[in-house]
Amino acid sequence: MKRRIEVSSDAEGVRIARRVLNELCAHALETQPEECCGLVTGNALHRFRSVHRCRNEMTLRHQSDPMTYPRDGRAAFYMSEIDYLKAQSEAETRGEWVTAVYHSHVDAGAYFSTMDRAYAEHALFPFPDAAHIVLAIWDHKVAALGFFERDAATGAFTGRPVEAGEP
Repeated sequence: MKRRIEVSSDAEGVRIARRVLNELCAHALETQPEECCGLVTGNALHRFRSVHRCRNEMTLRHQSDPMTYPRDGRAAFYMSEIDYLKAQSEAETRGEWVTAVYHSHVDAGAYFSTMDRAYAEHALFPFPDAAHIVLAIWDHKVAALGFFERDAATGAFTGRPVEAGEP
């Protein structure tokens, strides 16, 4: 059985520009009690440059088909395909590509859950090389952030802390 992946306190932190982190945090706080989701795009010089908010369609899917989608937007996310395709297209016109997928956990930690991992490892996942950023929301505040990336050699995901600052 796959287990969730925690942030390793021994791992080197990933530096992400403060303005990018501020946008991620604002999105997470605005969408609670539901999870937010979106993409971060960048280029060879600035890996995490632009934030693209996407709609979380999980509640709509849950309401229309609760058997297939047993969770709503408070406990899971389903990124709008229209939104992520538009974000991907806009990024490509600027010479950027999707470097990270982000989402929040409301009243839960900044870990990579078994569901998050299954989503990222699914054959149809549109951004297999992207990292994942998880924001933990507690008491209407961003309590922690985690950065999860697949190891190129082993294919396993690892968790690292996030640090604010210019990369």
